[in-house]
Amino acid sequence: MAGEAYREVKQWPPARRNTLCTELLKSGLNEEGVLAIYLYQRFQKQCAACEFRLFARWVERYVDNWGWCDGIAHYLLSAAIANQPELARLLPPWTASRNRWKRRAAAVALVHEARRGRCTGLILEVARRMLPDTDDLVRKAVGWLLKEAYVARPREVMAFLRSEGKNVPRLVVRIIGEKMTVEDRLQVK
Repeated sequence: MAGEAYREVKQWPPARRNTLCTELLKSGLNEEGVLAIYLYQRFQKQCAACEFRLFARWVERYVDNWGWCDGIAHYLLSAAIANQPELARLLPPWTASRNRWKRRAAAVALVHEARRGRCTGLILEVARRMLPDTDDLVRKAVGWLLKEAYVARPREVMAFLRSEGKNVPRLVVRIIGEKMTVEDRLQVK
């Protein structure tokens, strides 16, 4: 369906496309929200600061499940960050949001950067701010982020884990451990 919709929507001005996708998310219907995300994925190369703000509003207003959260953060927010790296600096304040999905999105939006070995300092800052979070879905996002960062920057992530010690929730350690060497896994047990 996204492919069919794209053939029509690709000719629209961005404002009209944004209105359509917003209305789809606003409906609250899972299928329509997923369609909006899949459709917007086809415009990733065009995502910049304006789209970043749009996606942030979506997370704040319409996201009520981890699928939409991860779809918007992992594919759309991260595309805007890839196109304009300075946008990543907007994420640390999200870690203090009362909205669990915004907190989760702060971590998930950086997963692609973590895989590329970029923004390591910012990634560790976001993770540090989120370690006290008691929401399991937020903790899982932090674990995912650090797991991907570990692959590209194992020394930095290990130094972070050692410095944080007992502050790192077991769930986060378990997720990071999926990609750790045996030696490193033994150090953080």
